[in-house]
Amino acid sequence: MSQPKATDPPDHARSRFRTVGTAVFAVVAVVVIGTASFFSIRSASGGTDVRSNLSLIAPAAAGGGWDTFQRELQQTLRTNGIVNNVQVVNVPGAGGTIGVGVLAQQPEANNLMVGGSGHITAQVQFGTPSRIQDVTPVAKVLEEYDIIAVPADSPLESMDDVSDAWTQNPRSLAWTGGGSFDQLVMTDIALELGVPASETTYIPSDGGGEAIQALLNGTADVTAGGFADIYPQVESGRLRVLGVVAEDRLSGSPEIEAIPTLAEQGIDVTITNWRALFAPPSATREDIEELQDLIAEAVETPEWRATVERNYWREAPMHGEELDQYIQDETDRITTLFEEMGQ
Repeated sequence: MSQPKATDPPDHARSRFRTVGTAVFAVVAVVVIGTASFFSIRSASGGTDVRSNLSLIAPAAAGGGWDTFQRELQQTLRTNGIVNNVQVVNVPGAGGTIGVGVLAQQPEANNLMVGGSGHITAQVQFGTPSRIQDVTPVAKVLEEYDIIAVPADSPLESMDDVSDAWTQNPRSLAWTGGGSFDQLVMTDIALELGVPASETTYIPSDGGGEAIQALLNGTADVTAGGFADIYPQVESGRLRVLGVVAEDRLSGSPEIEAIPTLAEQGIDVTITNWRALFAPPSATREDIEELQDLIAEAVETPEWRATVERNYWREAPMHGEELDQYIQDETDRITTLFEEMGQ
């Protein structure tokens, strides 16, 4: 049986892609009704000043990357007394864009949603009605990086081996990853190597754990996956890391610092899975400045620095016009990558 292609998702997936753009309207309505009471109670009980009462919106279910970010930020704000009352609200669905729709309707500034490349990926791939441009960027905080890995016993021992095999036969290597962002990384590498992205073999997985199993059971040959998901398997000896998708080598243990970037290996790909915080469009300039000050205080604390190290994150602060331009550039870049995938 031939492997599924990046342009040929399973039938149930194609159906889901076709319907998500319209279904999201109904889902957003349900979510807004379900969360409205929470925001009303929060406002009545604690006021709407960002220092006295703050809601951190995680536009995903508990346990994922966005949820982890917000709960780590919540703990930092509480521990250091930066905010009097801070709660995390999970608003999952449609690649995070339902959370965007909820945030866009909040009348008060004391709501911060985490978002980033995942939102842009969803809105480009699915054509969702809610877009990251509907809310107000406050500050980019950090970046997460993908690493390229293979099974420990794989004959592929370097990115040169991957390049040679892939360029000779684009369908010869089965790639996998834990989400749409990982597929973007693969596509960017393919374009850099001159491999037709529409002819590659990509096996989508539901999260990093499933992608790892695809490697270990021989279903897939290579993964582009999040560092926090994949690297523990490298440490255990089950996987071999070939490179990190970052501008510079990562800091950490000697083993982490020894991982070469793709650019060092002649593959100029540095796409990152970044995390930024967004406020409702109702937020004033003064509100945004206060939120930026609050975030700046949080990321300087020992607790947050420990969080960054524990999760293999890298601090990447940005705000203002620079951040606005960055989001536009990322939107253009991701749109181009999806066009190359034939989606």
